[in-house]
This record gives sequence, C-alpha cells and structure tokens, in this order.
Amino acid sequence: MLGGDVLHLDHLELTYPGFRLTADWSAAAGEVIALIGPSGAGKSTLLLTIAGFLNPSGGTIRWQGTDLSKVPAAKRPISMLFQDQNLFPHLTLAQNLGLALSPRLRLDRAQALRVAAVLERLGLAELGSRRPADLSGGQQGRAALGRVLLQGRPILLLDEPFAALGPALKSDLLHLVRDLVAETQVLVLLVTHDPKDAERFAAKTVMVSGGVASAPVPTAELFANPPTALQDYLGR
Repeated sequence: MLGGDVLHLDHLELTYPGFRLTADWSAAAGEVIALIGPSGAGKSTLLLTIAGFLNPSGGTIRWQGTDLSKVPAAKRPISMLFQDQNLFPHLTLAQNLGLALSPRLRLDRAQALRVAAVLERLGLAELGSRRPADLSGGQQGRAALGRVLLQGRPILLLDEPFAALGPALKSDLLHLVRDLVAETQVLVLLVTHDPKDAERFAAKTVMVSGGVASAPVPTAELFANPPTALQDYLGR
C-alpha cells in the first residue's frame, strides 16, 4: 500500500448506463496534472468521484495510503472548484471566503484576520464588502481560489473553473494556481479542453479517451509524440 503524500487510483472503475471509465495510477503532492480528452470521455466524472460526490463501481481511491471510500466528501482532504465557482450571490466576498473557516460564519478574530490576509494576497483587499455580482469574472475567480486557499486541503481539483474567462484572465489565474502549488505543495488535477493550458501549466497530463484515464505522462513528451487518441482530439 502506498503511503506518503500520494493520491492512488487503484484499479478504479466508474460504470453508468452507456459509460465506463477506468484509472490505475498515482499522483504526488506538488504536482500539477492536466486531464484532457473529448467531451463526454469522463474527465469531470473522474474528479467528482475522487472528491466523493460519485461512487466508483470498483477499485479504491487512497490518499497517504488511506482508503477514502468511507470518507464523506466534506471530510476528504480535497477542495474542488467547479465551472460556476460556487460563490453565494447573497454573501459578500469576505463572507464567501469565511465559509471555508466557519460554515455558520461565526469567525473569531484570528479567522477574520486570515480572511483579510488572503484577500490581500489575491489583490482583493478593497473588495471584501462587495457581492459577487459587483465583481469582474477575474475577481470572482480569485475569490474562489481564496476560499480554496483558506480550506488548506492538500488536493485541489479544478473542473474548468476559468473556462468562461478570456485568455489573459484565465492565464493570470492559472499562474496564480501554479504559484500556490509552489508555496503549499498542493496536488492539482486540472480538467481542460484547451491543450495550451496543459502545455503551459501542467508538468504531466492524463489522456482521457476510449474508457480509460491513462497514467500521467510528461506533457511535453505527450504532445511531441501524441498517441492516436490525442491526434484525433487535436484534429491532426
């Protein structure tokens, strides 16, 4: 059994009517790994399963050698950002971040200072009293990352949370993710439909196609010698 700061998908199998996906590989703390492949191949489904929102039909998910199958999603060592970023519209930016520390928003002074420090870190110090609707898309993306940062969990799953942003804003936020990885050694799994995201920000890439989430391989190597499935996906 694997120990250390390693996520291990041990003969994982996801099966639903008309759908089957398998994965059997490991990823370590501090890695940024992209997941690419055609729509419907199972990229988001795999993340949701790792996070605990879906149950696998076979195999196990382990972190630091511990089986997570009996651990509810809220208690797994995992944070996840979805495409809609999950900011509550009726709460201020500071309150949205505060939820990471207290679900009832009963923050003590130390917790309030932590929220303020993260807002400062993300360049949002003057916007804590605003609601999401009053923020730009880039500011909302930073706020969502801030909540993840406050959760302090060692695994971060990104299901295209910045896909709706323009190239410059998306690049800025992915650079921020990479900086956070360097600072905290969090493990990041990033679903993307944009091969450039994988090439720029992920040292390794998982190809999800034909019912298999293949083991991570060096991104540069994968794109230099793309398998047939990747060539088909890229339209080459």
